Amino acid sequence: MALLEVKDLHTSFFTDAGEVRAVNGVSFTLDRGKVLGIVGESGSGKSVTAYSIMQILASTGRIVSGSIRYDGQELVGADEKVMKNIRGNKISIIFQDPMTSLNPTYTIGKQLMEAILLHTDRNKQQAWDRAVEMLRLVNVNSPEKRMKQYPFEFSGGMRQRVMIAMALACEPDILIADEPTTALDVTIQAGILELMKDIQKELGMAIIMITHDLGVVAQLCDEVVVMYAGSICEQGTADEIFYHPCHEYTKGLLRSIPTVGNEGQKLQPITGTPIDLLNMPKGCAFAPRCEEAMKICIREACERFQINENHAAACWMNVKKAREGVEQ
Repeated sequence: MALLEVKDLHTSFFTDAGEVRAVNGVSFTLDRGKVLGIVGESGSGKSVTAYSIMQILASTGRIVSGSIRYDGQELVGADEKVMKNIRGNKISIIFQDPMTSLNPTYTIGKQLMEAILLHTDRNKQQAWDRAVEMLRLVNVNSPEKRMKQYPFEFSGGMRQRVMIAMALACEPDILIADEPTTALDVTIQAGILELMKDIQKELGMAIIMITHDLGVVAQLCDEVVVMYAGSICEQGTADEIFYHPCHEYTKGLLRSIPTVGNEGQKLQPITGTPIDLLNMPKGCAFAPRCEEAMKICIREACERFQINENHAAACWMNVKKAREGVEQ
């Protein structure tokens, strides 16, 4: 049985302007010890999917339908008491910006100990020792001294390490990392990713890596979900996604990043702007920006098309190729 199973998830935000369908029918599974990457540009629904799993949506947000099962337990509709036991204890999250996630008025030690005291039966001294141990695990120097310092006394990379330590303090089964390296420079980013890989292997936990950086995905992930306009447009193993992309949006993402083989060449950006979620089109959401769009793409959205056992994409081009192959 999968550790986490998300099935046909629909999450909307109800605003004065209307219903914003931020997540539309997302389905995926996560096995123990695996790393799942969720990729897409800003506004594609990556973070809202994560917040739906954690049940930490804004006041205007609501899960409209679908199922989220953790280790067989249904989380959609679960009361706050159940979710308090899940959050931080079974499923933890690292947010994008550690400076806004850490309370500037409390020491690092107090914030680390809070989660440990809440979810375990350790006393204050044992919680202190565990917090020091976690800081040491994420390579924070002089952890005993750092426990007494405030967030503003840490660099961006060190604050992110503290957030990772906080998320891992109770040894969760699942770690959701919501663009954990976005605000960091390249060298710090590489160190954080290497640290996450090492900890994941050591603790055997599963990770959901939410990012727009395909380099991060290539380095960490076993499976990849590509999202656009709140829906999954392509899903498969990392190798399938990188070497055999089958959705025009995925191909566009791959063309728009620099690679070793295209030095000196101009990058090819995806033209146009992201779709307005208040006015979703009848057909494929990516069709207005797609250079290969056909008439059917405008009229009708494509259902998930199975390329092989480990790879699926919702793109009419695959249906066209399959039919042409039959005709030949």
